[in-house]
Amino acid sequence: MGLFSSRIKHFFSPEENQRIVAAIREAERLTSGEIRIYVESHCRFVNPVDRAVELFYGLKMEKTELRNGVLLYVAIRDHQLAIFGDEGIHKKVGDRFWREEVNHILSEFNAAHFCEGIIQIVTEVGAALREHFPFDAHTDKNELPDEIVFGK
Repeated sequence: MGLFSSRIKHFFSPEENQRIVAAIREAERLTSGEIRIYVESHCRFVNPVDRAVELFYGLKMEKTELRNGVLLYVAIRDHQLAIFGDEGIHKKVGDRFWREEVNHILSEFNAAHFCEGIIQIVTEVGAALREHFPFDAHTDKNELPDEIVFGK
């Protein structure tokens, strides 16, 4: 099967889905950075970072002009997640930032606040992108879709 399965499962209510997409759009409004969310049932790899990297390149997120895309990967049933930032944003924020973000989302996920945890991370990553890659109305455009990607 390819990157996108025809057996897509939705883990959020329509309202939660809309709230997450709205958070992505708001986070990206003042930055040239891009944020994507990929949710699936099971992680095919032992290390969710490896899966996030595979998906990042599968979604062609490295094609952003400033290499400032960020992918939040969540495997719901396996209780795994990873945040992967492209080289442009990673050089600006470093490993510590990503570890802190994972810790923030884990505290929400441990309380079964999946939607709230994702929105919090999108907001915080958006703030970092805005700081390091501010929006330029003359050159910036939305380079990647804002919708959540659901795997199998």
